[in-house]
Amino acid sequence: MKVSSGEQMREMDRRAAEQLAISEEILMENAGAAAYQVLSRELGIAGRRYVLFCGIGNNGGDGLVVARHLLSGGATPRVFIIGDPGRFRGAAKTHWEIVRRLPIEVKRIRESESVRAAVTHSDGIVDALFGTGLDRPVGGIYEEVIELINVSGRPVLSLDIPSGVSGETGEVLGTAVRADHTVTFGLPKIGNLLYPGFGLCGKLHLSRLSFPPALYEDEAIQVEINGRLPLPLRRPTLHKGEAGDVLFIAGAAGYYGAPYFSAMSFLKAGGGYARLAAPFSLIPFLATRGSEIVFIPQAETTEGSLSGKNREALLALAAQTDMVVMGPGLSLAGQTQELIRELAARIEKPLLIDGDGITALARHQEILRNRPAPTILTPHAGEMARLTGIPAAEGERRRIPVLQEKAADLRALIVLKGAHTLIGTPDRRIFINLSGNPGMATAGSGDVLTGTIAAMFGLGMPVEEAVRKGVFIHGLSGDLAAADKGEDGITAQDILNYLPYAMKQDREGLDGPLAERYQGP
Repeated sequence: MKVSSGEQMREMDRRAAEQLAISEEILMENAGAAAYQVLSRELGIAGRRYVLFCGIGNNGGDGLVVARHLLSGGATPRVFIIGDPGRFRGAAKTHWEIVRRLPIEVKRIRESESVRAAVTHSDGIVDALFGTGLDRPVGGIYEEVIELINVSGRPVLSLDIPSGVSGETGEVLGTAVRADHTVTFGLPKIGNLLYPGFGLCGKLHLSRLSFPPALYEDEAIQVEINGRLPLPLRRPTLHKGEAGDVLFIAGAAGYYGAPYFSAMSFLKAGGGYARLAAPFSLIPFLATRGSEIVFIPQAETTEGSLSGKNREALLALAAQTDMVVMGPGLSLAGQTQELIRELAARIEKPLLIDGDGITALARHQEILRNRPAPTILTPHAGEMARLTGIPAAEGERRRIPVLQEKAADLRALIVLKGAHTLIGTPDRRIFINLSGNPGMATAGSGDVLTGTIAAMFGLGMPVEEAVRKGVFIHGLSGDLAAADKGEDGITAQDILNYLPYAMKQDREGLDGPLAERYQGP
C-alpha cells in the first residue's frame, strides 16, 4: 500500500477535480461519511452525544459533514469551532452553510474552559482541528483544547491525522491529540505511520474517497508499506548449498555476541551454509554456542581484531560464496578498519555491511559508490548520521528524505533501523516496515537482522526482496517473542530462537491482530 505526503495528497485532490470532475465538495462529503461509518462501527450512533472540535480549514469542513451525518443517525452532535467561521472557504464553506441551518448546536469558542462540561458529558469526541498540512507548533486555544481532549477520558476519533502531528514526518508539533481511532483519507500519510505520530493514531482506518486506483497507485508516490512478500518454496530435494552459502566477517576481542548472532540467525531463518571468519582466539568460545557454523579462524592483531594479513584469503573465500556479511563486532581498530575498506572495494558479491563496517566506510563513501555488486547497509540513527553528516536528531526528524538522498547517492539498499524500520532503495523508493516492537531495542538485535536478511537471499529471493523480507521476518520474530514473554527483557537470543516460528507462521499465512497490523489501514 502506498503512503503519501500531504503535498502528494493535495495533488491527488487536484487531479480528481480537474481530470475526473470529482469536486472538492464530493471529496469532503465522502471523508465525512467515512468518518461517520467508523464512529457507527466502533462507538455507536443512536442516542449518543458527540462533541466535534473543528478548525476553519478543510479538516474542519470534514468535521461539519460528520456532524450532519451524526444528526441524521440519531446522535446529538455539538460543534465547537476555533477561529472565525467567516473564514471557511470552498467546500468547507458550503458545508458550513448547510450545518448552520440544521438543528445542531454550533458555537465559536475562545477558551477551553467554556466547553469542559460538554466534553465531560459526551460519549465521544471528533478531532477536526488540523489536517496534515500543519507545519508550526500548536499554541494558544488550540493547545488548550488538545489538552482538554487528552484528559477527558472520552474516546476520540481524529480526522486524517491527530491534530498536532506533522503529516510529513510524524513528529509532534508542540502537543498533539491522543486518538483512539484515526480515519485517514485517500492514502495513509507518512505522519500516520512514523513515530511518534503512529503511536497517537490509535486504530488506523482508511477511506479511499472514491478515488480510482490510478490515482493512489501512481508510481510517482515512492513511499509504501513493506507488504508481505511470499517466501520461496523449499524443494524436497533442496541441499544446504542451494539454501545459501554466506561468509560472515565479524568479531573481535570482547565482541562475542555479534559474530554468533549474525551467523546463527542465518541458519535459524532457513539459510544453508554459514561460514564465520573471526579472530582465532574467539573461535573456541563461539564454537560452544554455535557448532552448526563453519568456523574459519583468522590471524588477529595484538588488540584481538582481524589482521590485514587476512585480506587475500578472505577475498578468495568471498569469491566462492553467494553473499558476504561484514561488520558485526569487528571493532574500530585501525588495521581492521583499513581491512574493511580494502575488502569492500574488492568483493564482487552482494555485500551487507553493518556496525563497525559502516563506521569504516563513512569517510570513504566513494568505495561504496564504485562497487559493481549490490550493497546493503544497515545503520542505526547514529551510524546514519555518520554516513550523511546530518545530526542524528535532524536525521530522525527527516528520516524519509534523508534516506532517499543517501540510498540514491551510494547506489545502495539502506535499512535505517528504528521504530518502524525504513528500507531505502537506490531509485529513491522507501518501504515502511510495520513488524517489530520496542522490546527489540536490545544489544545484538541488529546482528540477528543481518543474518535474517542474508538467509532470505540464500533462499533465492532477489536482493531487494530479500532485504524487505528479512526486515519483516526479524520484526515478526520479535513480535512472537514479545507475545510469549512480554516486551521487557527480550534479548537477541530470544529473537534468534523465534526465527523458525516466524518462518513457519509466515509460510502458513498470518492471521489475527498481527496480520491486521502488518498490512496497515
